[in-house]
Amino acid sequence: MLSHSVFFSLNDRSEAAIQKLLGDCRKYLTGHPGMLFFACGTPNQELSRPVNDRDFDVALQIVFDSKPAHDAYQDAPIHQRFISENKPNWRLVRVFDVDVEPGSRPAS
Repeated sequence: MLSHSVFFSLNDRSEAAIQKLLGDCRKYLTGHPGMLFFACGTPNQELSRPVNDRDFDVALQIVFDSKPAHDAYQDAPIHQRFISENKPNWRLVRVFDVDVEPGSRPAS
C-alpha cells in the first residue's frame, strides 16, 4: 500500500479559504480507483507540543492499494482540476509518500 500525505500552507488563511480547500478535497479527491482511505482536516488545536509541526492549514491523507493506483490518481483529470483551482492559494505544499503495510493489533 502507499500512503499519500499532503500538508497545505495557505496564502489566505481565513476560515472561508480553509473550508473551501477542505470542500474541494472532498469534491475532487475522493472515490478514485484503488483508494482505500481518505481523510482531510485541520491541525488539532489542543496538540501543540514542541515536536508538533504546525506550519500547515489543511492536511490530506489518502492510502492507495498500490503505487499504480497512486500514479493513476496523480494523472486523473479531476485531480488536475483540483490543483489548477486551488494552487493560487498555496504558499507551501509538502507531500509525503510512504510505502506502508497493514498494522497488527496492539497488545492488550
